[in-house]
Amino acid sequence: MDFATASTTVSFREEVRSFLREHLTDDVRIRMRETGTMHDWGFHRAMAAKGWIGAGWPVEEGGQARDAYELDVLYQEMAAAGAPLDGFSVTMIVAETLRRIGSPYLRDLILPRVRAGELVISLGYSEPDAGSDLISVRTSARREGDEWVIDGQKVFTTLAHEAGYIFLLARTDPEAPPRHGLTMFLVPTDSAGFSLTPIHTLGGERTNMTFYSGVRIPDALRVSAVGQGWDTVNLALSFERGGEFAAQLRRLSEDVVAWVAADPDRQHSRNLARIGRLAAQVNVARLLGLRATWLRDTDSTGALEGAMAKVHATEALLAASGEVLDALGIEGGVADPAVAPLGGHLEHTYRHAQVTTIYGGTSEILRGVIAERRLGLPRSRPPRHAQSGR
Repeated sequence: MDFATASTTVSFREEVRSFLREHLTDDVRIRMRETGTMHDWGFHRAMAAKGWIGAGWPVEEGGQARDAYELDVLYQEMAAAGAPLDGFSVTMIVAETLRRIGSPYLRDLILPRVRAGELVISLGYSEPDAGSDLISVRTSARREGDEWVIDGQKVFTTLAHEAGYIFLLARTDPEAPPRHGLTMFLVPTDSAGFSLTPIHTLGGERTNMTFYSGVRIPDALRVSAVGQGWDTVNLALSFERGGEFAAQLRRLSEDVVAWVAADPDRQHSRNLARIGRLAAQVNVARLLGLRATWLRDTDSTGALEGAMAKVHATEALLAASGEVLDALGIEGGVADPAVAPLGGHLEHTYRHAQVTTIYGGTSEILRGVIAERRLGLPRSRPPRHAQSGR
């Protein structure tokens, strides 16, 4: 593995930081804070104008052929600055999946609009009774001629209120073994029978509950082969990048150093020890992420290594933000940016950290995946169909 940083990556980092100084304005930050929506259309379209949506795609597909290191820089710098990244990051998961297995019709329908910054897509995975256990989804899709009729509900459908489509995992064969009865679809959010209701989280972000009542879509909006939705969702999961969590951990470390440096009374051994522990965690997160990036820059997806990086960074962020909040005492709980330490970022990080160990795969699920696929350990629990006697 080569740990050196290419000069092009260094220059691209500076380009991203310059973009953030221009486009991540106070108005954008205020809108995010007031609405809980971590997406801003003006900011998103400015990214599209720079060619950064689909920047890793080949030039002949409208991309910039940027390598995995440059793409990680883009995600890291955006996340560290607190930019409205949800629409970009989630949509790219779907777009990368469609590039590989989508029909020509779907690629022509979706990818140009994604690249132009005109369209964001939401993930319709989790359900109230399924969570990260996607094999157990119950939302159904039954075929009627050239259409599919979808019934059910999804939870934590972030950005559904801004999205043009839901990337929906549905059960198409209730009699098949659980993994073989799933199919993936794109569901337009303007479809009759589609509705949503907001959910406001502890971290201040808005997500949604989405409902599907007799929603009809054409078979042309089916992404996977019938019954192969499980393979499709696993392909999509391989495109989730964990670099933003390491970036958030890095920003927390920088904030703590600034807070301690601002007052000699804070520069005691306990706080210095906190800084040392946090610096070590930041470097571990950086190295784990760098290994996943190195593998993604080869023929590997780096999915397992990405899972390792994600588990470490989010668990470290959760623990460190709690410890820092304790160090700040009463003032650490102040949320008003006008009077809170470091603009309230530390208080918000603690609230936000709680959910980072859940979305993108819970720590429990990812630890199981790592144990089974990398360490060769047995399953920690029997398959769902074995539990139900099927």
